[in-house]
Amino acid sequence: MRSDPYTAYNFLIEMDGIIAGGFTEVSGISIETEVETVAEGGANDIVYKLPKGTKYTDITLKHGLTDSDVLWKWYQDVINGKIVRKNGTIYLRNQSGAMVGAWGFTEAYPFKWEGPTFNASNNTVATETIVLAHHGLTRI
Repeated sequence: MRSDPYTAYNFLIEMDGIIAGGFTEVSGISIETEVETVAEGGANDIVYKLPKGTKYTDITLKHGLTDSDVLWKWYQDVINGKIVRKNGTIYLRNQSGAMVGAWGFTEAYPFKWEGPTFNASNNTVATETIVLAHHGLTRI
């Protein structure tokens, strides 16, 4: 039986129980544990790598500009000092649409918004980008 890799374009985003799909790109699904290098005294050839802490990369969401201003309003709340943290899930689907993987993020809020670039000589979709800080990532 063949087990082909899953395509990277077939995904959904859910935040606080509501599918917020329609994103063209999601990046930043990354975790890194920092290490501290410590040399053993008197033994020049022994170096230990000790774990210090784990950090989570910011999640970047890109989508085509639409009439929906939900993400814009969420970020405007942040600008006005009202931080509303949301939990979310990124679902990966296979070719037939069945869920085959999911990554959950917790207590996210937007800290950067980037509007579309307008270019009259280019026939591409106008996109906006929102970057989320969060407090954790899990593989579901």
